[in-house]
Amino acid sequence: MFELYLLAATTLLASYFYARLNYVRFSQYVHIPRLPNHLLWGHLQTFGEFMQRGIRDRHPDVIFEEMWASMGRPPIMLVDLRPINRPMLLITSNSIAEQISKPTTLFPFSTPKSPTWTHMIPIIGSTSILGREGTDWKDLRKRYNPGFTPQHLRNHFFIYLDQFAASKEEFSLEKLISNLSFDVIGAAVMQVDLNAQHLDRSKQGEVIRLFGDLMQTYNDDKNNLPWWIVPSTTLKRHRLAKRIDLLIKDTIKQKYAELKEEGEGNRSKSIVALSFQDTGTLTPQLLSETSDQVRSFLFAGHDKITITSTLQWAFYELSRTPRALKAVRDELNEILGPETDHRAVCTALTQNGEHALQKMHYINAVIKETLRLHAPAGTVRMTEPGTGFTVRASTGEEYCTDGLIMYACHSIIQRDPTVFGDTADDWVPERWLGEASQSIPATAWRPFERGPRSCMGLELANIEARAIIAIVARKYDFIKTGLGESALDEEGLPTLNDKGQYRVKSELYNTRRMTSKPVDGTTMTIKLASD
Repeated sequence: MFELYLLAATTLLASYFYARLNYVRFSQYVHIPRLPNHLLWGHLQTFGEFMQRGIRDRHPDVIFEEMWASMGRPPIMLVDLRPINRPMLLITSNSIAEQISKPTTLFPFSTPKSPTWTHMIPIIGSTSILGREGTDWKDLRKRYNPGFTPQHLRNHFFIYLDQFAASKEEFSLEKLISNLSFDVIGAAVMQVDLNAQHLDRSKQGEVIRLFGDLMQTYNDDKNNLPWWIVPSTTLKRHRLAKRIDLLIKDTIKQKYAELKEEGEGNRSKSIVALSFQDTGTLTPQLLSETSDQVRSFLFAGHDKITITSTLQWAFYELSRTPRALKAVRDELNEILGPETDHRAVCTALTQNGEHALQKMHYINAVIKETLRLHAPAGTVRMTEPGTGFTVRASTGEEYCTDGLIMYACHSIIQRDPTVFGDTADDWVPERWLGEASQSIPATAWRPFERGPRSCMGLELANIEARAIIAIVARKYDFIKTGLGESALDEEGLPTLNDKGQYRVKSELYNTRRMTSKPVDGTTMTIKLASD
């Protein structure tokens, strides 16, 4: 008799689970456009099939775009990644992306960030401004905004370029730029020299070495998998994070002691100094929260603010687009004069300051177009079940997004042919100049996102990028090696295609290393432009 009861109970339980699984796979979000999915694996199997059709380590956004295109390019698409992650709403329309980023009555500071950010806690800490919501986030944003003013650039970067120009040695542009960005953000955040710009890793500061090791654990397909799938990677992340946290807390204590000795009128605007506003005691809680913000801004400066990826792509695109490189150099000659030595250019930039940077219209167009075509990241939001939050497509359909991860995919939105025309997939800085730029809606360019939670480092990133291009572009010629290398004619010279760029032997592409970056670190050789 017991066996019959057990069989009946097992049958009922199996029937329940089957009905439940059938509901969540096929009925729960039936109102949202999607590809056919698998009962057990949802769209994980579909994603794998699309991945196999091309270069396997291409960025997931490219695979999402291929899946989306196969459906006829709807404004949104459901991608069911359970059990690895929550189901995701892929947003490919700039108007819908605007709806999730703007303030509403329901969400005055825009829709909340997705809880998927928690996989970055080893990097940015659990109290990071990147994950805070509501008035907590607003108060932190208000406190730290003054810290994002331009900082001077260090000379090491340009000295290394001179060395590589002399030796003709191949090097990674990513490594040079990321180390430079670390030092710039270190000055802005803590007013310390992190010694990042040493090519000899043993001479870098310990924070930089450990941070690099920590970032490496996010550089592959284990990026945001649940801890129970990658337990050893998770343990390594937390071990490295603990040591970084201790080192940064030691620096914070030292800076706090220094600031206590300064007069109020001499207080710096570093992130650390701003953390101590209106407080008389460095409590354990304040120490921990300040460490989390410092780590967040170090990550943002190195990765999220987009400088590392953007400058790699900008120098690559300039190296294969002679008309654009000439326009940049002509503009710089007019603004700064003919001198190209980096010390002289730095002096000219210091003397002319913001006025000179504001006159760099073509360089600004180069940066905007690079950020458009090679989007470093998107934004990920989520509303909990029961909020009733909806988005509206241009055709009038409304979709409730409760319980869904909402991913505004910039690499799709910013290549929309209905906005950017037949050249949507081409690098054309001129689209941002004069009357041509007037036809582009502001909502279609979103590298720093929009709305209340737009990146507070936008101006610092733009100034840093303009300054580096101004110092580098006239003095050096970059030559790509490996992927993206120019195809040469019988005389050993590059040839132009019908888009005004040098033909290439193979395409350089982005892969996912926390954010989107060139797969090979942008290997280059370099020579003096007069050679």
